[in-house]
Amino acid sequence: MSRAFKIGVFNEEEKFISSIKSLQEKEFIIYDVFTPYPIHEVFHLLRRKSRLPTAAYFFGLFAIITVLAFLYYTSVLDWPIDYGGKPFNSFPSFIVVTIVLTIFTVTIASLAAFSARSKLYPGKENTIFDHRSTDDKFIIVVNTDSLNNSQLGQLVSLMQEEGAVEVLDKEFETINA
Repeated sequence: MSRAFKIGVFNEEEKFISSIKSLQEKEFIIYDVFTPYPIHEVFHLLRRKSRLPTAAYFFGLFAIITVLAFLYYTSVLDWPIDYGGKPFNSFPSFIVVTIVLTIFTVTIASLAAFSARSKLYPGKENTIFDHRSTDDKFIIVVNTDSLNNSQLGQLVSLMQEEGAVEVLDKEFETINA
């Protein structure tokens, strides 16, 4: 079964954001948006939240505890060497290694969590709604499967009033976005 979409293409960020607000006021459900650069206001308007910062915090906490426990075990419990009169548990010497390994762990674990959550893997086919979204256009995608003809007309006229350069119809058999 194919799914039908209306795709609004915008040249300007302000018109793009005002169109999102207008579509939400008229209770149209926005499937997705694509921008050439991050616009944080769009995340707030679409009420999309990410739990990635919370996950990264716990990855960092786990890394700090693990690295400090490993360093304490190796230098104090397993093989204590007294060099230069320093105590066995010389905590200041652990700090640099702990910071570097924590940053490394948070980076790799966050990348893995993001990739798993986004279902990204090598060789995955992705649905591209409009190729210009990576160049300089702002794209709004609305799923039109549940809309009747009068709502479709209202949707197209609303996007054009808000400054859409084009409003396209596209159908996809499978959506891998």
